[in-house]
Amino acid sequence: MHIVCLDLEGVLVPEIWIAFSEAVGIPELKKTTRDEPDYDKLMQYRLDILAKNNMKLSDIQKVIATLNPLEGAKDFLDELRSKTQAVILSDTFSQFAKPLMQKLGWPTLFCNELVVSGDGSVTGYKLRQKDGKKKAVQAFHSINFKVMASGDSYNDLSMILEADAGALFRAPESIKEQHPAVPAFTTYKELLDAVDRFLSE
Repeated sequence: MHIVCLDLEGVLVPEIWIAFSEAVGIPELKKTTRDEPDYDKLMQYRLDILAKNNMKLSDIQKVIATLNPLEGAKDFLDELRSKTQAVILSDTFSQFAKPLMQKLGWPTLFCNELVVSGDGSVTGYKLRQKDGKKKAVQAFHSINFKVMASGDSYNDLSMILEADAGALFRAPESIKEQHPAVPAFTTYKELLDAVDRFLSE
């Protein structure tokens, strides 16, 4: 019994915070988990910028509505799901993800939630649990799944290293250099080939 766990942003869809940053002209919001390993520090940084600029959840959702999956991502995910079970493990938020999940054909997604005040301001966030990606892999192991995991950022490394097989996908050079033992791919075909090898083991 096998399952593949994938990150969302940077792997299947664009980085939401980068797209929002570019749309509203706030370059500070381009920082992502590729740049900052401490997720709590990164999110507090983002929340402070949103508050300072009086940006609401609806402002972010308007930008998300214009985004599409990365080129080839839907076909990749369809082929992957024809081969084995797949789940997306993401540090994004349910309030962000829905339109993108629809465009990807409603794959299973485990993510977090934003705390939103009555006026639509984003005031905080709720994690499913600390280090939720790694713990999801551990949970799949506990019910006798063999797990392959892939992502592109610092916050994906714990699930990749916990899995039976793992790969970086379109990760920055800095992360690849720090983890030379982890296979690194740039195309969906390479990732599917790795899945095929994983399934045949």
